[in-house]
Amino acid sequence: MSEGEMLIIKVPGSSANLGPGFDSIGLALNVYLTLEVEGADHWEVVPLSEHLNVFPNDETNYIIQIAMKTAETYNQKLPSCKISVSSDIPLARGLGSSAAAIVAGIELADALCNLHLSEQEKLELASRIEGHPDNVGASLLGGLVVGCQRGEDVSAEVFNHLALDVIAVVPKDELLTKESRGVLPSSLSYSEAVQAGAIGNVLIAALFSSNFELAGKMMKADLYHHPYRKELVPHMAIIEENAIELGAFGVALSGAGPTVLCLAEEGKGKAVAEGLSKLFPEMDCRSLKIDQVGSQVYTESRNGLLCK
Repeated sequence: MSEGEMLIIKVPGSSANLGPGFDSIGLALNVYLTLEVEGADHWEVVPLSEHLNVFPNDETNYIIQIAMKTAETYNQKLPSCKISVSSDIPLARGLGSSAAAIVAGIELADALCNLHLSEQEKLELASRIEGHPDNVGASLLGGLVVGCQRGEDVSAEVFNHLALDVIAVVPKDELLTKESRGVLPSSLSYSEAVQAGAIGNVLIAALFSSNFELAGKMMKADLYHHPYRKELVPHMAIIEENAIELGAFGVALSGAGPTVLCLAEEGKGKAVAEGLSKLFPEMDCRSLKIDQVGSQVYTESRNGLLCK
């Protein structure tokens, strides 16, 4: 980053699981965490979105901490910067705000320290921090990501051809992932695990073959987390019922909740979102698209022109 240039890092939010793809499936969404980075003689974080005011404005900020740890992994030290941060990803709502911050921190270190990390290296770093590759994989790679983490080994496949509309029904109340994970069982029986895995497999096959009716059936059939989290998200059942009537084919908790994610065939999402907005005026019903690109890093000159 030369004098007169600004580094831009743009990372999409995401939705994990889609029901039975627990800790494995992530879907990138067109809501974004954006960093505008300039050189400075000390660390400073400037929140441009009101809901980000709760975070530290110095080097203790989570994004900077991730960047520093990433740099240290490669025996590098980050130069201090002024970072202006904006985001339209709601916090603690199951739309991947923490995963986006992790990816942003890794991208920041990669750019400032000229690490030249591959996508696989970034994915491995992010998954180790997050504990699973679903949200971070989607934020990094875009599209629909199906991933698996076995110890230090992280594998993921990305699919960028799904033509779907996404509707996110976002409640005003937060639900922390730690609280939502606390209601899950520590284990499933062998037969339950086999059935739960099969449901997730059929979901993926149905989505890729555009058998959306079957995909919706599999989303509803989840055994991994919906049965245990439904008491924490009492609004899900009524949203599901109405969303299907309005034209969605499938409904699931977005990650750990409390946001409810509805999937519809391309072109139907706006009507579903408008209908749900009328039925649930106390909630934020967003008509979204799948982000097919993932994280983006580029520079701009101070006059706003892209630097080559």
